[in-house]
Amino acid sequence: MNSALKKKMYFDMLRIRIIEEKIAQRYSEWEMRCPVHLSIGQEAIACGVCANLNQQDYVMSTHRAHAHYLAKGGSLKKMMAEIYGKATGCSMGKGGSMHIVDLDAGFLGSTPIVGGVIPIATGVGFGITLKEEKQICVVFIGDASTEEGVFSESLNFAALKKLPVLFVCENNFFSVYSPLSVRQPKDRDNVAIAKAYGIYADKGDGNDILDIYKITRKAILQIQKGNGPAYLEFDTYRWREHCGPNFDNHIGYRTEDEYLSWRKRCPIENFENQLKEEGILTTVEIDKMNTEIESEIEQAFIFAKNSKFPDATELYSHLYA
Repeated sequence: MNSALKKKMYFDMLRIRIIEEKIAQRYSEWEMRCPVHLSIGQEAIACGVCANLNQQDYVMSTHRAHAHYLAKGGSLKKMMAEIYGKATGCSMGKGGSMHIVDLDAGFLGSTPIVGGVIPIATGVGFGITLKEEKQICVVFIGDASTEEGVFSESLNFAALKKLPVLFVCENNFFSVYSPLSVRQPKDRDNVAIAKAYGIYADKGDGNDILDIYKITRKAILQIQKGNGPAYLEFDTYRWREHCGPNFDNHIGYRTEDEYLSWRKRCPIENFENQLKEEGILTTVEIDKMNTEIESEIEQAFIFAKNSKFPDATELYSHLYA
């Protein structure tokens, strides 16, 4: 992997981190009136996976979609306007943080219902196959999604039809406040489950962007060879509460020690140190990146705040029965 790509992946992670921290800081202003699910601490998966994609490839996601959208090349201005409920948002102000759609970026949508996006992405893969197109569809899911019936059903159908779908599970160990221990049998192995369907599957460190990139590259090559879908699982950890801008270690579902142990595994800080040691990145360059990102974010907030809300006549448009 060349130095330019490593720098870009670092920049993309840093950008997502700063954007989401700014959302957390400004959420208390009560102008963003939709729920927000932040992925602070989990940025490496979105960036490592999407660094392998082409413009024409598709991405779909869950309620925690900001990082995936931005990593795929989505517009920060459109995303912020959407969170503010403005007509200039990527979903015209009607969807909010959990319903992001941007066809120009190849981002076909995020679905907040747990597991709801899996069969939709599988259908996208089926459409690609029927139209004999070359792109792939990547669908990001959480560990709780693998407990839904549509997970197994979709794996089965995708394997049967050899669909070009990459299922990427971000395993952050919690479904809201419920740990894996109360939701899944101790010896459950989703990689083994995927392999049982004849699907290429692998597992990696969700806080190591180089590991993520390499594992994803291998999976995509399998798909591109016509071997059907692939399933990847990456362990990671969200730093803030399930939904909202705050920290919630005090409520008892996880310990401060557990949180701090994962903070030490920060994907951005550790990759930054690695790039500095390799002589690829300097403090001056990092400062320049921060300045550039801060300026972009400020412009995005100004754009969102100055944009208009959807007209009342839009209330009943885009409804289908």
